[in-house]
Amino acid sequence: MKKYNQWLFITIIAMGSLFISCVDDLKFGNAFLEKAPGGTVTKDTVFNSAEYTRQFLTGIYSLQYYGLPFGTNNEFPYMHTGWVGKFENLSDCWHCSWDGQAIQQRYYTGQHNSGYGIRQEKFEIGRMNVWEAIRYAWLLIENIDEVPDMQSSEKEQLKAQAKCIIASRYWDTFRHYGGLPIIRSTFTGTDSNYELPRATVEETVDFMIELLDDAAKILPWQVTVPANETGRWTKAGAMGLKTSILLFAASPLFNDAVPYSIAPPQDAVQNLNVWYGGYKPELWDRALKACEEFFTELDRNGRFHLLQAAGTRPSDYRLAFRKAYFTLTSPEVLHSTRVQTYEGSRFNSSTYTWHSWQKNNNRMAYNPTQEYVEMFPWADGTPFDWEKAELDNKLDEMFMKRTDDPSSGVELTRDPRLYETAMVNGLPKTLDWSTGNMSGNPYELWVGGYDARQAPETQTGRYATGYTLMKYYLEEDAGNQDTHWSYIRLPEVMLNYAEVLCHAGRLQEAIRLVDRIRARVNLKGLVESNPGKNLTADKDALLEEILRERACELGMEDVRFFDMIRYKMQDKFEKQLHMLKITRLDKDGQWFGADKDNGIPWPEFKYERLPITSPARIWWTQGFDPKWYLSPFPLGELNKGYGLAQNPGW
Repeated sequence: MKKYNQWLFITIIAMGSLFISCVDDLKFGNAFLEKAPGGTVTKDTVFNSAEYTRQFLTGIYSLQYYGLPFGTNNEFPYMHTGWVGKFENLSDCWHCSWDGQAIQQRYYTGQHNSGYGIRQEKFEIGRMNVWEAIRYAWLLIENIDEVPDMQSSEKEQLKAQAKCIIASRYWDTFRHYGGLPIIRSTFTGTDSNYELPRATVEETVDFMIELLDDAAKILPWQVTVPANETGRWTKAGAMGLKTSILLFAASPLFNDAVPYSIAPPQDAVQNLNVWYGGYKPELWDRALKACEEFFTELDRNGRFHLLQAAGTRPSDYRLAFRKAYFTLTSPEVLHSTRVQTYEGSRFNSSTYTWHSWQKNNNRMAYNPTQEYVEMFPWADGTPFDWEKAELDNKLDEMFMKRTDDPSSGVELTRDPRLYETAMVNGLPKTLDWSTGNMSGNPYELWVGGYDARQAPETQTGRYATGYTLMKYYLEEDAGNQDTHWSYIRLPEVMLNYAEVLCHAGRLQEAIRLVDRIRARVNLKGLVESNPGKNLTADKDALLEEILRERACELGMEDVRFFDMIRYKMQDKFEKQLHMLKITRLDKDGQWFGADKDNGIPWPEFKYERLPITSPARIWWTQGFDPKWYLSPFPLGELNKGYGLAQNPGW
């Protein structure tokens, strides 16, 4: 999105802040449900100029959800902070090795409760810019018609974009808490009753869909203005988000014969704030229709497609996948968000924690688990099986094998997406963005190796599980540059569609969609790769493959954790997770090789699959309480008495 000059951007945000700052006792976030201030000078100033109004909307865009931890200090009090961490660390794919992260302190230990303080909840409802963005968006919708020097067509466009922002901020919050208070306008200083109860799941879903449908009628399919406007909401983004919302709503968390938790308090259950009150098969039909409508529009309008590799080497397919999610102009990104900081403070330790903290060995807290790495198939698409690989003496080719390729000397042996998701032992550190050539020293992740050192032995630090993350980080290739967040990508919508087709019994169509995604990284189709599974007839087996494919394609994109939540995967939350311990055979035949060269032309390694013991998760030993499927509302909000029923178990 266009970056306006610094002083004007700060001024517009300050103006927006003035709209809600003159209040007393705050309710539901920072001043959101309170009465608006009596003064209107600032509002009149903003909406008396087309340019100021456009820039006010730009300020609202800056309050969207950005999925990479960002702010750490008081300058950014409402940001998704590294001190809390990404909730993907609660899934079976990622593990937190740093005890400074709230995910470990509060969740792994089982100590989290509704009395949490700042930076203790995985998605703190009052400190994630949710209600600020919603209120500002309604202010724009309600006042933009007064702007004198703006065409009515542009006014409608900006209103539609604001509606998408409101819907998206509800979606960000809904999947953590369930039904929410429905806000359809700002409040004036003359309102006598502005206390709103919590809506049902159905009402909240319908509200989000209503906003997106309204916006989709107005917005263009794609951004048609110059490239520096990338990040604006479009019809494609609105329709794509709709498929994700309806898929979540149709899933067993909310759509089942029984509520997900029977623990007290049960007010939210009885009020249908956390489920539909029973199983409704028509919800799957609704999700299916949304997917069909999206792909009908895609066929009609084009533009968005899977990015294909420029060559046939595994590294070429790897590069295509990287460009698909990482680049601003990717034909796969339906909507993205980014962080805008003040000039001179970008990517330092007090603002952009994702890059700066990843370079800090002690704070690198996103470690892929062995379970996750094993979800990625071999390079031909056949499933990776540890026991079979060990029996066939193929563990030494678990990640790559030596070749005469002059660009790197190695050939990647697994799904190319693995190497863009996790840093693995032996992977050359640089992938050329234009040629796809790999070069540079390899990652040495064995005990005593140059990179991991003792991490796999002590289960601490950056390589605590024998791996560390690559997704969105790209240490050697793209560090310290603006990183957009792919809020929703075409492959997610394709996999949404495949999933609802599976539930509809249209298995062949679902398989074809998944195979298109796999083909982009040169994997054989699902049926050919899994001869032991009857995927064309076994709906459960196919669903399992679709969910695995979602984990591989959409790693670190806020998908796996919510897939586990919406399918109530208690067994996977309770499952003991594993790490990979790597030791190197030195020239004397000992399983240790701290010397990088040590006279060995091609090193040999021993791989051990060991349980993660430090830190352990309480769920592994004491079981998983279903209350954890949704977050608790903070006690401070409940005590304000405006009708907010607490989620069960909290």
